[in-house]
Amino acid sequence: MADYPDGSRANLSSPWFEEWFNHPLYLEVYSHRDRDEAARCIQTILSLSGLEHREMTSLSVLDIACGAGRHALELARLGCTVTGNDLSPFLLEEARKEALRNELQLTLTCCDMRLIPADPHFDLVVQLFTSFGYFERKEDDRLVLNKAYGSLNKGGWYVLDLLNPIPLARNLVTHSLKTVGNLQILEERAFENERITKTITITPQTGERLAFSESVRLYGKEEILAMLFDAGFSVVSLAGNYQGEPFLENDSPRMMLFCRKP
Repeated sequence: MADYPDGSRANLSSPWFEEWFNHPLYLEVYSHRDRDEAARCIQTILSLSGLEHREMTSLSVLDIACGAGRHALELARLGCTVTGNDLSPFLLEEARKEALRNELQLTLTCCDMRLIPADPHFDLVVQLFTSFGYFERKEDDRLVLNKAYGSLNKGGWYVLDLLNPIPLARNLVTHSLKTVGNLQILEERAFENERITKTITITPQTGERLAFSESVRLYGKEEILAMLFDAGFSVVSLAGNYQGEPFLENDSPRMMLFCRKP
């Protein structure tokens, strides 16, 4: 449980992501998200923040909800001192093994993102690939922003990567079917109460059919900007995709917010 300023308590269990992110099939479903995409994203972040001009070995970075470490590993390859945090022991173990295979230094911590220590230590905090908005209460999302702010050194950068809800609503694919290896994967999507939900049904060639769900709160530009300002951030710029193209509210697939701690 976590305390809020109003004295209420947050339930720190949220079954959908605890179960799904800790299941080996998660990496099969998202196998198309590869190292090349992660490398492009990291280069965009370093370029638009101006951190590319810093000596990489001097940069201390926190990757919130790092998963199997795609982005954390890219930062480590560049020489940064990187901490990856996630709630999933399975995904963290995958990140640990990949770091070992590539002889990369990577610190990994396992805790709920709402419990990350607010200890100013990092020059850059990243939260990528739609890893924000999981919780039922908006207050929990605000708490995550406060934790990110508290983790940064003065002048540090926070990069938050969200889906852009306007084109998402216009172009929503409600049903899709794909085959990955021996798995048939059905994905069904819908909007429900300011959230995008996805039901994933996985049918292997042999064995039982499995179903998982995802549910992410969507934030429009003005609302998330207000939340970031309330947390203390200065929002410097927005990008519309991992290539760093300018954000177009009606068209950009993503909303990458480049924020700074004054």
